[in-house]
Amino acid sequence: MGVPLIGSVWLAFTDYYGFGAPSFTGLDNWHRLATDETFWHSLANSAKIAAIAIPLRTALAVGCALLLHRRSSVNSAARTAVFLPSIIPDAAWALLWLWLLNPLYGPVPLTLEAFGLPSPGWFTDPAAARGGLALVVSLQMGEGFLVALAARRLLPDSLYEAAAMEGAGRTFTFRRITLPLMAPILILLALRDVVLLLHTTFIPALLITAGEPHSATLVAPLYVYRRAFLYGELGYASTLSITLLITAAAVAAAQLIVLRRTRLLELLRQ
Repeated sequence: MGVPLIGSVWLAFTDYYGFGAPSFTGLDNWHRLATDETFWHSLANSAKIAAIAIPLRTALAVGCALLLHRRSSVNSAARTAVFLPSIIPDAAWALLWLWLLNPLYGPVPLTLEAFGLPSPGWFTDPAAARGGLALVVSLQMGEGFLVALAARRLLPDSLYEAAAMEGAGRTFTFRRITLPLMAPILILLALRDVVLLLHTTFIPALLITAGEPHSATLVAPLYVYRRAFLYGELGYASTLSITLLITAAAVAAAQLIVLRRTRLLELLRQ
């Protein structure tokens, strides 16, 4: 991983189209980046999708872990079903959802129509298209589900037995026992998804929406791909890639700083 990273950093300061030797241009690519409205628009799209997908992925992973943590044959089959989307190749998963959301013959729009509900316009409405992408990447939550499942199984049963003896209900037990003890895991999953979702939206955006409608799903990785492989601007694409790396690291660091300053973990444990 280190060698390609070093190579990308070098190419970020060059003009390179894949033929001949890279030509060193100093900060020209970075000056271009500062005024590249399309890139900042694509980064904003990535942030909007992440703002939907991160809470959804975390809630789904933790919710499934809490429902399926007990050992039984039924739960075993259900756990397999939850994890299954994560082992399906990303391209196959995207093409499956391209069929599911198709406005003409897709099962999702047809089901909504059967119940008299309007279709959100997954391929025509910008907000619905971003929501559809967030849903597609959120359902591939297998790794997060396994982490949350392991964390739930590590919680001591004696705490729940004591709470039951005191007459505590499920809501009280969840708020005062389960959630505080699993808080570090929830934060870990959220931090992981910040970095992950900057990249996993690429294939769905490419195959399902192609960045449309009205560039509403033109996410940052798709824009980098276009610059690198459609226009051959490998030097400038490296500049964009390094910027994404720095952005992901900055967001993760900002989350940790906020957590430390607000002492959220201590409050949850109390």
